[in-house]
Amino acid sequence: MSILQVEQLVKTYGIKSLFDNISFAIAEKQRIGLIGVNGTGKSTLLKVLAGIESSDQGHIAHANDFRIEYLPQNPEFEENLTVLEQIYYGDALIMKSLREYEQTLLELEQEPENERVQKRLFSLQQKMDELDAWDASSTAKTILNKLGITSYNKKVNELSGGQKKRVAIAKALIQPADLLLLDEPTNHLDNATIDWLESYLSQYRGAIMLVTHDRYFLNRVTNRIFELHKGSLYVYEGNYEYFLEKKAEREEQELSSEQKRQNVLRRELAWLRRGAKARTTKQKARIQRVENLQDQKQDTTVASMEISLGAARLGKKVIEVQGLIKSIGNKQLVNDLDYLIVPGERLGIIGPNGAGKSTLLNMLAGKSEPDLGSIEIGETVKIGYYTQDALELNEELRIIEYIKEVAEVVETVDGSMITAEQMLERFMFPRSMQWTYISRLSGGERRRLYLLRVLMSQPNVLFLDEPTNDLDIQTLSILEDYLDSFPGVVLTVSHDRYFLDRVVDHLLVFKGDGLITRFQGNYTEFLEQEKLEKEQAAIDKAVEAKQQAMQVEQPKRKRLSYKEQLEWDTIEDRIAELEEKIENIKQDVIKAGSDSEKVVKLYEEQQRLEQELEQAIERWTELTILVEELQN
Repeated sequence: MSILQVEQLVKTYGIKSLFDNISFAIAEKQRIGLIGVNGTGKSTLLKVLAGIESSDQGHIAHANDFRIEYLPQNPEFEENLTVLEQIYYGDALIMKSLREYEQTLLELEQEPENERVQKRLFSLQQKMDELDAWDASSTAKTILNKLGITSYNKKVNELSGGQKKRVAIAKALIQPADLLLLDEPTNHLDNATIDWLESYLSQYRGAIMLVTHDRYFLNRVTNRIFELHKGSLYVYEGNYEYFLEKKAEREEQELSSEQKRQNVLRRELAWLRRGAKARTTKQKARIQRVENLQDQKQDTTVASMEISLGAARLGKKVIEVQGLIKSIGNKQLVNDLDYLIVPGERLGIIGPNGAGKSTLLNMLAGKSEPDLGSIEIGETVKIGYYTQDALELNEELRIIEYIKEVAEVVETVDGSMITAEQMLERFMFPRSMQWTYISRLSGGERRRLYLLRVLMSQPNVLFLDEPTNDLDIQTLSILEDYLDSFPGVVLTVSHDRYFLDRVVDHLLVFKGDGLITRFQGNYTEFLEQEKLEKEQAAIDKAVEAKQQAMQVEQPKRKRLSYKEQLEWDTIEDRIAELEEKIENIKQDVIKAGSDSEKVVKLYEEQQRLEQELEQAIERWTELTILVEELQN
């Protein structure tokens, strides 16, 4: 059953057409991956669906009470709000109630004797009961914890960029929605958090449409793929793996059609060159056919995107690190690291956010200094550094000018020469676009242009810091193909599991507190090894506990002790008595009405009795198990 219907959607920016009469439907619980080259309009389509931007033409239909929740790629916040206030920021009645409740709790902490605040808290508690909002509050805090946010009352303006993104994810997940729109949700998340997010989304009740560069995440979460390509929308009824298979078939068909078109066009052009006159109706029709064939040229750029640039000669000595130590404030990032980087190295650097991965690359690149230790760089080393820092490209330059600042011509591995214009074409900047000002490019297009500039410098040592952030999947494939034939050294910091498996063959693992270990193998092999080690540790712990229990094991008991028997005989009555008292207090609270002082005392007594009841039930469970063991 469709929950949202889109008909004949049109959207343009200047002369650039993003959507050209696209139509589609979204059904309940569908998991849609939206893919396409940067600049094709993926983020714009999400914004149009969310109602943030309007389309030029077209119609979007859904029920009046239809709810959409949207996670932007770069979330904006009310900086003076706390984390919880930001999470509960919304128009939904439950969110308003949760927001008011948390604010009133803070006020009551500051003024515990204030009757007005006590009365308001009691009223909000009743409202929360009516809305069944307690589960939402618990879920919100659980999600924040899973995302690594534990300071709920911290101001948003005190958080790092990565922490802000996590708060935005939590807000999107907690808000009730029929359709969840996610723009690059895995950016700034470590792999453990991405695994959790995958699991959470698999249980999500509503439909989901997401944009992501993480191909493992895309493959595991989605069951439908929408591809935006030159204004058109192609739909694939399967996950990313299915999409790759079907797209390859489509491109083969298009290539075959293009070859047939070119054969016919050659024959017709030859006829024209023989001096055909456009005098008869038949001849006019034939000339028109030639013009039509020229206009029907298929897009076959995908097949020609592989690049294999040469690199400056690299000697035997690359980089040697000895006794490296680095701290920021009181946090130890690197502690006594020794490492020798050799020619041909393919090294992945992994670990939790904030562990010091980017700091290590900055030290190796000479952008920051270690506290202690030495870094020796070989004389022939030429470093190309693709950073994850915010880009500040000169917006007054045109695309071609920005690239030609580095090189107008580059040499390939086989010795042939490629111009800057040709390289831009291979990076999906067609000739018609190359004189466009950088100021008119999308964020993803700027990242792609910046990557090309780094590669055009023809380095022999390449540092890539989170290269998959903000790059589309097609650009990542181009980069991976380039690295396959790259003769130099590659060091990359990444959380993208697919990219790491594709590019590196061993890892530096940041464990925290300056500890860095080495692993020989790719990222999937590392995860498998880590899983085996955890399983073995659990087995060892169980064996050790059993051995300790055997050492102190007492002779088997035949009956309950006198005290245990007395407890066993009376505990069920005690539980029933506590439950009755709690129920009576609830009735007393209702009768107390606006007597806030009495209500507070009753709530305190209720909490004490509920805690006592919980302990009694736990004890009853223990005694029940003991009795069953004695009877056996």
